[in-house]
Amino acid sequence: MQPRRQRTIARPAEFHGFGFLTGADVTLRFLPAEENHGIAFQRIDLPGTPPIPATLEYVVPRQRRTAISNGVASVELIEHVMAALAGLQIDNCLVQLNAPEAPGADGSSLDFVKTLLEADFTEQSALRDVLVIGDAYSVRGDDDRSEISAGPVFRRTLVVSYELDYGPRSPIKPQLLTFEFSPETFVTGLAYARTFILETEITALKSQGYGSRVTPADLLIFGTDGVIGNQLRAADECVRHKILDCIGDFALLGCDVHGHFRAYRSGHNLNHAICRMVSVARSPLHLLKTPA
Repeated sequence: MQPRRQRTIARPAEFHGFGFLTGADVTLRFLPAEENHGIAFQRIDLPGTPPIPATLEYVVPRQRRTAISNGVASVELIEHVMAALAGLQIDNCLVQLNAPEAPGADGSSLDFVKTLLEADFTEQSALRDVLVIGDAYSVRGDDDRSEISAGPVFRRTLVVSYELDYGPRSPIKPQLLTFEFSPETFVTGLAYARTFILETEITALKSQGYGSRVTPADLLIFGTDGVIGNQLRAADECVRHKILDCIGDFALLGCDVHGHFRAYRSGHNLNHAICRMVSVARSPLHLLKTPA
């Protein structure tokens, strides 16, 4: 199977919002980039700091989110922006922002997708690298209550199966979904799925100074009786959001991936771990590269 050609956006695009962690106003700009540039984030509020490549090498440990750092500057909560770029197969883009985190938008990738669609796309000459997973890999969480694995898939595509189950007392009901990736299915089936959190968790975060501007209208907050002050966009929106997070995290590999990932209660740290495992274990035979 011939790899597809790389893509960038046709013109700059801009989105305004606020950060879920700091509450800071954020302007985020998507800029076209040359072939083989990849995705990179640049903090323009820190003059002179170089762009940070959105790859596994620059990921730093965080709870419940994905962040990258070059040692001088860091950018928090990049996963929904990354999912939008990967979901639309935009391979080369410089993302500039004037704050330490990406805007939260509505907790999904939908606003970023709309912004990028308005910018349109430009096909480039270079071919996109493709990692074909030919072996089986697996990693478990420290508490042995979560797991993610990766293995071959019959068709040359990315498939993600996710099982979400927080137990019988959780207001978030068990959900299971298998998603076969394409830009079309991403836009219609995942992009709208919002992040979710328990009411007790957001209360604890606010007591630590995080999420000062977040309200129930900005994401899905679950109380004992279900969603507070908002409505689900799909009965299984939570598991769809988990797969959206996977798409964003897998994009840190810097190439298309053909394989089947199976996740049980996986979060960002396990997603990063399986990507590192696949990345280190891959051989030249598994990577379809641009011809010399």
